[in-house]
Order: sequence, then structure tokens, then C-alpha cells
Amino acid sequence: MAKRQDTNKLFENLSGAGKSIGVLTSGGDAQGMNAAVRAVVRMGIYVGAKVYFIHEGYQGMVDGGDNIEEASWESVSSMLQVGGTVIGSARCKEFRSHEGRLKAAHHLVQRGITNLCVIGGDGSLTGANLFREEWTGLLEELVQQSLIEEEAAQNNSELHIVGMVGSIDNDFCGTDMTIGTDSALHRIIEVVDAIMTTAQSHQRTFVLEVMGRHCGYLALVSALACGADWVLIPEMPPEDGWEERMCQKLSENRSRGSRLNIIIVAEGAIDRQGKAITVDNVKDLVVSSLGFDTRVTILGHVQRGGTPSAFDRILASRMGVEAVLALLEASDSTPACVVSLCGNQAVRLPLMECVQMTQDVQKAMDEKNFEEAVRLRGRSFENNLNTYKLLSYHKADSELRNSSFNVAVLNVGAPAAGMNAAVRSAVRVGITEGHKMFAVNDGFEGFYKGQIKEIKWGDVAGWTGQGGSILGTKRTLPAKHFDKIAEQIRIHNINALLVIGGFEAFECLLQLYEARTSHEDFCIPMCMLPATISNNVPGTDLSIGADTSLNAIVETCDRIKQSASGTKRRVFIIETMGGYCGYLASVGGLAAGADTVYIYEEPFDIRDLQSNVEHLTEKMKTGIQRGLVLRNENSNENFTTDFINQLYSEEGKGVFDCRKNVLGHMQQGGAPSPFDRNFGTKIAAKAIQWISRKLKESYKDGKVFANTEDTACLLGMRRRTMAFQPVVHLKDETDFAHRIPKEQWWLKLHPLMKILAKYKTSYDVSDSGQMEPVTRVRPKKAD
Repeated sequence: MAKRQDTNKLFENLSGAGKSIGVLTSGGDAQGMNAAVRAVVRMGIYVGAKVYFIHEGYQGMVDGGDNIEEASWESVSSMLQVGGTVIGSARCKEFRSHEGRLKAAHHLVQRGITNLCVIGGDGSLTGANLFREEWTGLLEELVQQSLIEEEAAQNNSELHIVGMVGSIDNDFCGTDMTIGTDSALHRIIEVVDAIMTTAQSHQRTFVLEVMGRHCGYLALVSALACGADWVLIPEMPPEDGWEERMCQKLSENRSRGSRLNIIIVAEGAIDRQGKAITVDNVKDLVVSSLGFDTRVTILGHVQRGGTPSAFDRILASRMGVEAVLALLEASDSTPACVVSLCGNQAVRLPLMECVQMTQDVQKAMDEKNFEEAVRLRGRSFENNLNTYKLLSYHKADSELRNSSFNVAVLNVGAPAAGMNAAVRSAVRVGITEGHKMFAVNDGFEGFYKGQIKEIKWGDVAGWTGQGGSILGTKRTLPAKHFDKIAEQIRIHNINALLVIGGFEAFECLLQLYEARTSHEDFCIPMCMLPATISNNVPGTDLSIGADTSLNAIVETCDRIKQSASGTKRRVFIIETMGGYCGYLASVGGLAAGADTVYIYEEPFDIRDLQSNVEHLTEKMKTGIQRGLVLRNENSNENFTTDFINQLYSEEGKGVFDCRKNVLGHMQQGGAPSPFDRNFGTKIAAKAIQWISRKLKESYKDGKVFANTEDTACLLGMRRRTMAFQPVVHLKDETDFAHRIPKEQWWLKLHPLMKILAKYKTSYDVSDSGQMEPVTRVRPKKAD
């Protein structure tokens, strides 16, 4: 979307003075709702509006009284890391009646609340829209019944509504992710990882039921993320005769040496006739057909519980701020909107169009038009389903088409969680495409030493959940070893390269591309997938591994903050990794509720440090008596973590004491998060399909010859699309001295952290979502 040109559209010009905003959570709870409430309250107060909690959802609005209370800045402190919803949620029958809505309108007018921020599912949002449509009529009735004055009706004549979707099922059309979905996936994957170890010990089959009455998103993505053998979802019931095919697949996997099977069933799973498929049906089938020792686990409400993931906190904080901006800009002519995420960008969509589309999915399923149901679910759902299909079925060698191409996969740079999921996906999609896949150990160092061997379908079983890099990875660049690398390419007849890694991987691809003039062996298709916790690779908004690392940082910050609850008046100074890239510190700070973040991209001096200390001193006078400061490891060579710790300790004497914490390599370890497993799996599959196309295009006279710019690419996520970009084009976008891109999208999130920590700052709203229609036709894929 083009940036807005109108210069009066400045954040500073948006004032909430004289406005009152009510915030409520409704319907089923979801992790991250509290982060959204916190962002709405703080952003609202920041722009000068009054903000009210409406407790217990619509029920509280109907009942009035103490259920509607004014919120203060401090009242949302410590909410960020709490699951569920602190202000309560309830399903409210009364609000569905005209009398109920009349009472609700009366209670809002009494407090002058004409802006509502509703966090809930499609039912809650539909209710809000109906309320808005009836508003004028409700006020007229209240005047007739002498419950309000005519003047009050005129002062509150317009009701504005903005929705945020909080639902663990991710069942709302128009948005890629709803608040709570990522956290629910975390719960599911934690359980699956734990079950896998016991299943392996006893050679068992496990059938797991996950939530999703009408939407198979959780089942589908968790199946992708753990490499499940079979998945059953309502949108895409299995073809008739699936029972036999499933049992055949389970026994094939066992015969290949696998000691376990995992089957994931959405609670709303059905067959082609619309008959329910339950976990017990599936268990009985496996036992009777195969005689495998089979157990059932129903995850139930575990999926709704627990602390929100880093992704959900950031999503909810971004959406909360965007919701307040949307309310400030709303007029009587703008339709009720929902703020949502498309790719990596905040967007505003007409609420009722999204609701209509969500209902159309159900209609398509009722009419057994399943392809249409999947299409309406949106591109994110469709991509997941297509990737799962690609990876799920291993044909017999005789059935595979033979492309006679050899493709090598290697990891470069530091290990990042999710690399193994990407390698597994690449190997299996490559084999399905008919290629021979080769694994290179220890990056380009292993390459020039000849540590290259063929890798088969079964070799990558169980890799998705493994952290680090199983292939091994080194930072060695190819430049000094061109001749030996070229020789190995000839020996093994390598026709294409897939390099998975961080900034070094980008440099490697550039070197190989530039050496094509002197080494014809490098004239083969080459693709790079960004995988680094630092998220410092040009050409992509996100890298494999960064999400896992953020979760490690946020989890530790939560614990550290908790440790201060007994001591009071304590400030923690925490050092994060990232080289010169402030992504982990800045975005981690937003997710953990930091007071200040120091990053290289935003230079700071002693005056800034002084004002930060004063800011914390003021904060200690309130009820919130602890502080959190994050510092990127290379943010400033002189203002080290020790220096900042000593400065804060000295300046805060008598007011607060300080502790410092260097998080170190725990940020690099651990099992990959669901996001990283899924992201790695999807982009590796996409990369192999690109490699297959390029191989066909560049195969002439019995050999592969690819020397154009567009045959050495990086596959990255750019705002809304996945794009293949020639590495040579990304050279100008890169600061090689500091190993970071010259422009980084997440710097726009940095002011959010400051606003939510009560700093006066400028916030760029030029990118802030204008209302867009909901696209039913998918955008063309960027290639």
C-alpha cells in the first residue's frame, strides 16, 4: 500500500481529548487478550482519551454498575504475561435481545462512551456491529423513556466500533493470525514433543484431538510442525477409502524404522458424507487393522491456557495500538472495522465483510464444497494445506518421476532453531520432485572437504522438533576454497544449491555468484533461506530461528520480573544477542514490557541515559516498583552493560537497586517454536519448487547452465508476500560493516514500546492501515 502523502496525517495531530473508549473481551478466552487490553488502555490514555474496562464482556455492559470502570496506566501493569483475560469474558444471551442492548446503550451513555474496542470471535464482533446499527434508535428509545436527556443523546450520537480477533482456532477470514493461535500451537507442540519420547520408547501410535470445531487450522499447523503421519480436518475431509490408505501409510512408516505414529484429529473432523470422525474411531481402526498399541490424548482446555507466546504479545500490542488509531480516525461514514495482520503488515478490514466470508466457509462446508471452503479460509491456510500434502506422502521409488538432477543442501553460519525443519522439508519435497538430494555437513568447510552424501526420505524423520543444526554449520566463506568447491560440485555432479543460514549464507551466495565468471561450475541455480536468531539478513522481514529466540528472551524476562515481586524497587538490565541488529532487544522489549531498550540503530548519549534513570525514578513512585531495561550486545562500544548497570546503580541510589543479566547462548538453543518449524517447512518447500523450475529452464544440451542474476536468489518475506530476490540486487540494501540491512521494518515498532512504557515519542502512522476491501481472489504470487 502506498504511503499516505497527506502531511496532516501525523500521529501528534491525533488527539483523543474528550473521547471515551470502552474495551471488552467477549466469547472464548485466548492468550494475548490481556496484551491487547493493555495496549488499548495505554495508547488511549497516551492520546488523552478516557479508557474504561467493561468487565465480563457484553454481560458487564448490560449489567452496568461496577462492571464498567475507568482504567489507569498502572491498572494494566503486569498483565502482559498473563494468559486468558483479566477483565473477564462471558457468553451473554441478554445482549442478543433488544432489551439487553437498550440497557447496554444506557450504561455507555451514562459514561459518555461512544468508542468500543471489542476483542473476541466473529459472534462477538457481529453483535457489536448490530449494536452500532441500532445505536440511533436505542438512544431515541432512551430519550422517550426519560432515561437520558435529549442533550446526552446528541452528545453521544455516533458509536464507533473496532474489532480485534481473539480466538485460538484462527477461524476468522481476512486475517492471517488471530490473537491466541500461536500460543495454542505452543501448548499443542509442547504436548506432542513430550508424547513423542514416550511413544518412541514403547513403539506406540498416538491419536491426538486438538480444538477446532469448525476450523482445522490448529490441527493442520501442528501436524506440519511435528511431522504427523496423518491429519483430519473439517475443511478437507479425506477421500472415501481413507481408512485403508491411512493404515497403509502407518505400517509403511513402521517398516522404514519409525518407532511411533502420530495422528492429529481436529474436534470437528468429518468424512465426505459429513459424519463425525472421532479420536476413538481412529484408535479402533488402527487397533483392528494393524494391531498397533494405540493411545488417545485429548488436549482440551490446555490449549487455551498458559502464558501468551512472544508472537501473540507483539501481535496483540500492535493491534491494540492500531485499534485506538482506527477509533480516533473513525467517522459516521466509515464502516465498523477489524484490525488484523496480513503477512507482516497491520491492516484494517470492514468487519462485516470478514464476518460474511467466515460464514461463507461454513456454508461451503455444509454444501460439501470443500475446495471453496479452503480457498475462503485464505492464503495462509491454503499454503499450509498444500505444504502438508507435499510432505505427507512418500511414493515408492518406482512411482517417483526421475529428474536426474542432484540438489545439495547445507547450513551456514550460527545454528538457529528451525534449520532442521527446513532441511527435512527441502529433502522430502526434492525427492517428491524427482531429484537426488545431497546433504553437506559443516557448511562450506565440509563442502570443500567433500563431506557430501546422499540423503533419503527416512533420514530426516523426526527432524522438525530438533533444535540447532543436525547437518552441522560453520561460518567459513567459500572465497578461499573456490577451486576445491568447484571440484566437489563436479565429483558429485551437483546441479543446484540450497543454502540455509544467516548473514554469512548471504555473503556466501554473493561470492559464488560473483565467481561465476571464473568458475563455470557455479553456474547452477542457487537459493538461500534466511535462518538466524539475529534477523539481520537483507531482503526479508523475518528469519527462521528469530521467533524461538524471542520466546526464550521473553520467558526469561518474565521470570526475572517475577523475581522482583518480593524485593520491590529493582531494575534489571538484560543484555541480548543480535550482533549490531537490535531486533531481539527491540521486539523482545515490546513483548516483555521493557521500560527502555538500547540498540545500535538508535544512537543514544549520556543525556538519554540520564532521562531514562529519571523516568524509572518517577515510575518507582507509583505502584509498579520494578524496571526492565534491554541492551543489545553491540548497541554502543563504550556504554557497555556493566557501565549502564553501574550508572543506574549510582543514579538510582536510595530509590532502586540494579541487577544485570547477560542472556548469552540460551537464546540460540531450545526446541524450535511452532512458528519457526512451520516457517522453515513452508519456505524450504517453496525454494525447492523454485529450484526445480530454474533447473528445467537452464537445462540445455545435456547440462545445467544458469548464469543470470535471477538464478542466485534469497527467498524472503516482504510485508505481505514471499519473494525470490537476486542476491546481487540486495547488495545496495546492506551495511556490510555492521552486517545489517540499511532499512529495517521493525524500527517502526520501536516507538510502540516507548509509548507503552509512557515515553513521549513520535510514531509514524503513515503506514497505518487504511480500510481495505477483503480480497476473495488471491494476490498473484511474487516470484
